[in-house]
Amino acid sequence: MSISGIFARLVAWIGAAAILMRRGTAGSLEPVYGPAPAIPAAAAQSIPTLKMPTARGWDDGQMPVPGPGLAVNAFARGLRHPRQILVLPNGDVLAAEALTVPGPTRTPFDYAMTSTMRRAGALGPSPNRITLLRDADGDGVAEVRETFLEGLNQPYGMALIDGTFYVGNTDGVVAFPYAEGQTRITAPGRKLMDTPPGGHWTRNLIPSADGRKLYVAVGSIGNIAEGGVHLEEGRACIHELDLVSGRSRVFASGLRNPVGMAWEPTSGALWTVVNERDGLGDETPPDYLTSLSDGGFYGWPYAYWGIVDDRVPQDPDMVAKTIVPDYALGGHTASLGLCWLPAGTLPGYPEGMAIGQHGSWNRSSLSGYKLAFVPFANGRPTGERPRDVLTGFLSADERASYGRPVGVALGRDGSVLLADDVGDVIWRVTGATT
Repeated sequence: MSISGIFARLVAWIGAAAILMRRGTAGSLEPVYGPAPAIPAAAAQSIPTLKMPTARGWDDGQMPVPGPGLAVNAFARGLRHPRQILVLPNGDVLAAEALTVPGPTRTPFDYAMTSTMRRAGALGPSPNRITLLRDADGDGVAEVRETFLEGLNQPYGMALIDGTFYVGNTDGVVAFPYAEGQTRITAPGRKLMDTPPGGHWTRNLIPSADGRKLYVAVGSIGNIAEGGVHLEEGRACIHELDLVSGRSRVFASGLRNPVGMAWEPTSGALWTVVNERDGLGDETPPDYLTSLSDGGFYGWPYAYWGIVDDRVPQDPDMVAKTIVPDYALGGHTASLGLCWLPAGTLPGYPEGMAIGQHGSWNRSSLSGYKLAFVPFANGRPTGERPRDVLTGFLSADERASYGRPVGVALGRDGSVLLADDVGDVIWRVTGATT
């Protein structure tokens, strides 16, 4: 390496060290929750707060802490970065295993983010596969494990409709033939829809009730359309793919990074959890859970919760049509998983949404790192604070993470399954036995 190259690298790492050492940030540390959150005033960070725990994994015998009246066990261990879960009609459990792939490092912050994400276990070669897990004897632990599908491109979302298995790769939706009980797919896939790859790379899927449409979540490239909104075309939105005609359209937009999706049965509405923008404070703005209107616009990048982001070149017409989300989840929780739980699924819990919160990086004190639950009544959140289902993924001093929650699914036996991509575990939550 030339002297100039060494000097440039040294300058970059000095800048990165300064970013990693930065701890202060503006805004309240008290989490902002509910349908009418009191969001602290924005304080733009010239150097973004960057704080993540070191990925440690679980010690032998160590497990997450279940809420009152609940129990947890490891349904499957030894996976490789499991992200999303799909439960098949016969009870088999599919786990999509994928990882963020390193991108180019051009700035001191890029260096800092890359090194931090590696330490946090969030960056590296992607497994690019789906693993099948089967609990044949019904004891709550999978004893059968097969490579169901491999050679994928950062798979995340999965869906099964009428003998066709769908995968949301980062670059599009692919369909494969599937027969019930099959433990491995070797047939080639059919590309049904392209999506812009990379950036916020997860492409979650959920089918409509009649199986005729597939909804595809696509996140933004970056934080606030720094390269211009023209580069975000087809991103920061949820697409509707018509499986009969093959045509797709944007169903809802202005969603910075929508990931988890679930149907609420009373209203029939599609709900999602969204990771909001960074660099404005610990609780500004909060991530959110919201229902989606066909054609609705939810503010990104111009505004959040109806508040204009003055870092972004403005479009008053778009701001005027912004729909305010339904429920704040707290700042930077990285809420990724979403699953509807009928009343009584977990003892003492009403109906509502279970949310896998992967955990923050843009905060002076960490948030998320739990499986949370938002109670519903009559098709809407009740307004209560989220309840804890599983905690204990983060050390008390916030220096280490034993695990990080991601996808959530309802098991055929009525249990709740949670993917943990640092612990490399699928956790199973049930009522405690006496």
